Amino acid sequence: MASSNTRQRKLARAKVDRQLVRRAESTRRSRQLKAVFGGLLAIAVVAVLGMWSFGVFDAKPAETPVAETCTWDPRDTAANTQLNDVGRPAANGMPTSGTSAMTIAFNSGNVVAELDRGLAPCAAASLKYLADSGYYNNTKCHEITRGAEQFALRCGDKSESGNGGAAYGWYPENQPAEAAPAASADPSAAPSASASAAPSASPSPAAAPRYPAGTIAMQPTLTGSQFLIFYQDSNTTDTYSIVGKVKDGLDVIKKIAEQGAIDNGNGGKTKPKKDVVITTLTVVDSTAPAPSDPASPQASASAAPSDSPKPTASASAAS
Repeated sequence: MASSNTRQRKLARAKVDRQLVRRAESTRRSRQLKAVFGGLLAIAVVAVLGMWSFGVFDAKPAETPVAETCTWDPRDTAANTQLNDVGRPAANGMPTSGTSAMTIAFNSGNVVAELDRGLAPCAAASLKYLADSGYYNNTKCHEITRGAEQFALRCGDKSESGNGGAAYGWYPENQPAEAAPAASADPSAAPSASASAAPSASPSPAAAPRYPAGTIAMQPTLTGSQFLIFYQDSNTTDTYSIVGKVKDGLDVIKKIAEQGAIDNGNGGKTKPKKDVVITTLTVVDSTAPAPSDPASPQASASAAPSDSPKPTASASAAS
């Protein structure tokens, strides 16, 4: 009887021991799983915080297209084989204020000019783009005009035909005003009351030339490379984009004109008698703002005194 009780106690104790082992194993596995999940959660939290700190979750505004400063219009080189495919300048990023210094080294002397990037940013950008690529180096100026209201040297056409140049253009800019119409000369027209009352204190000044001597202009509707240097005041009705003015060396162009011209092969005497070669042409940007031109019509108008100044004290007393 005693041995039977002892056996039962042993079996019960073994059962309890097995239960304790199972519980201990279950607890160990539960702790392992909690540790794994805790580690994964910590990694996920660190990753989310890292992405947040780098702005991954920031709302990104919709991208808006950047408006082009200069729209370069390509020319068909198949239709005109005298054009040169030299690529095109960037449409954005060029300076739109201040000035650039352009130096043209001719075989007969140097000309230094100032380009206005505020009034003609596309023309200035085109000249710099081509100058930086060496496009103008060792090229000839194909035309010198010496009358018919145009006195200018034209360069920038490697074909020397007048129809060649860089195969792109752009929208014209900084064009001069149209020439003012001449005053009526009808002798039957009655003079105005103000005119008959008293003669004018001083005759009206002559209209300013459309292209003053020293003007540098381009014809963007033709090509992106041809430019003109006006060596004498000109009133041609042809409309160009004014890009700058000569600061030094205009006498070099005048001497070229004095040498005369010969037949250009098309029945006109416009080809310089002696070869005019651009050995190098460079354009260097600066950050200085473009100075106002005191000779411009706008500056002259603003600086001019009033037509009817206030009477002086002595004049008032005399009356």
